[in-house]
Amino acid sequence: MEGFVTASLVFCVGPLTVLGSLNDGLGKGADQLFLKAALDGFASIAFAASLGWGVAAAGLAVLVVQGSLTGVGAALGQVVPEAHLAALTATGGLLLVGVALRLLRIKPLPVGDLLPALLVAPLLTELVVIVR
Repeated sequence: MEGFVTASLVFCVGPLTVLGSLNDGLGKGADQLFLKAALDGFASIAFAASLGWGVAAAGLAVLVVQGSLTGVGAALGQVVPEAHLAALTATGGLLLVGVALRLLRIKPLPVGDLLPALLVAPLLTELVVIVR
């Protein structure tokens, strides 16, 4: 059980999960999800060695979370204007820079704490559209 919970949290909570799934749903490709799959694959080997077979069950949680976020991305792509999607994509790109800085151990940015920016960016874009 500990392996399932730990692996599910690590694999489902993070910027690549959100950004990759949304980009896939928006039709911009699954490249980020492929990168995330490679990273999660190596992490799962280490988790399985120390926490057991419960880590394999986390795949179901990943399927549900990423699948639902991809569905949200597909729904947003048909409702949200292009300028808002551009703001969302740009913000996501900056978050990925933060992930890269963490992975390279250059600067430990709290990227997970910055995920609400994905909601704020389109709202600020709408504010700019209204003011103009």
